[in-house]
Amino acid sequence: MSKILIVEDEARIAAFLEKGLRANGFGTAVAGDGGTAQELLLSGDYDLAVLDLGLPGKDGFSVLQAVRAHRVTLPVIILTARDSVHDTVAGLEGGADDYMTKPFRFEELLARVRLRLRSSDRTPEVTVLRDGELSLDLRTRRAQLPEATVDLTAREFAMLELFLRHSGQVLSREQILSHVWGYDFDPGSNVVDVYVRALRRKIGSERIRTVRGMGYRLGA
Repeated sequence: MSKILIVEDEARIAAFLEKGLRANGFGTAVAGDGGTAQELLLSGDYDLAVLDLGLPGKDGFSVLQAVRAHRVTLPVIILTARDSVHDTVAGLEGGADDYMTKPFRFEELLARVRLRLRSSDRTPEVTVLRDGELSLDLRTRRAQLPEATVDLTAREFAMLELFLRHSGQVLSREQILSHVWGYDFDPGSNVVDVYVRALRRKIGSERIRTVRGMGYRLGA
């Protein structure tokens, strides 16, 4: 299991990231300030870091500089509210492997995490997810059934990928919202139900089951 250090001083975002990454099979830890983050990153116990720039104590740039000075080579994805070209260039030239600005969609961050981990350990890439006769090609972003190829919208693709990665598990509406719509989702929205209905029309109503009072499940 890959271990990811989340360096983020906003508790809501840190909790959102930790929950989402753990749901996708990663081990996680959280550091809320630059000093703690630097100490943990230098320990060699982590495979990747998601690093906010605006930290109390040492800022993210200083942490990154110190880590690279000690020849620690783990992938670092900068996550920040700063979106200027100067900050982007400074982060990448300072040793970051990738850069995302807030607000962000979890599915995009997850894709970048997987990409960076694959690049560092050369784990063979999984490009097709399957559940019975249903498959999803992550490269073409299309679903395949015995009788047809199914085109999906971006949200439908993200939702179906989530279901396939957790086939047989019950996913709550909150889990689906946070994964597909990001940390600024409205928990009172019925958008999940709307998109589940749309997916059912495309892949078959029997494939996504409603678990009353809990959420939805792909498969029997």
